Amino acid sequence: MQNRLFQNWAYATPPIALLLIGLYPFIGTAIALPLFLSLPVYMFHQYEEHDDNRFAEFLNGMLGADKKGLSPAHVWIINVIFVWFFLLAVFHIASFMPSWSVLVAYLLAVNGVLHVAWAVKFRKYNPGLWTGILLFFPLATWIFVTIPATLTIHIFSAILVIVLHAAILILARRPA
Repeated sequence: MQNRLFQNWAYATPPIALLLIGLYPFIGTAIALPLFLSLPVYMFHQYEEHDDNRFAEFLNGMLGADKKGLSPAHVWIINVIFVWFFLLAVFHIASFMPSWSVLVAYLLAVNGVLHVAWAVKFRKYNPGLWTGILLFFPLATWIFVTIPATLTIHIFSAILVIVLHAAILILARRPA
């Protein structure tokens, strides 16, 4: 049963994303709209990226057979535990310190940049590219433009998000 959860979780993301968007008017304005939209937008991205385990296959193929790569369990833990709960934690922090919303903007922007960089490097589509371009960049820009933050918060946020993405690559690059 656990394997089915790890292999099929992405199929729940579009309906959950639509439900979240529909719930926003009832939640109130404690969370800025662009920040709130980051979770459903990320869920649409996760569907494009992880349908049929496409991203893990892409990344594992890019790394080569001599690396362990990412398993479906790794993908689930990274996306559900870390991404969803990271976003929920930022929602909570931003409810009393709005400037920390830029953490989410950096999460979106760095992920989008990685997808574009891979598309340029390999000269082909990679899972998550379209939502990275069409959803992540506009939403990250909206957050950057509407929610002011200090230079210190920008630097900390950018470094944290880059380190988190690097940790995923380090995990995937372990020798087979």
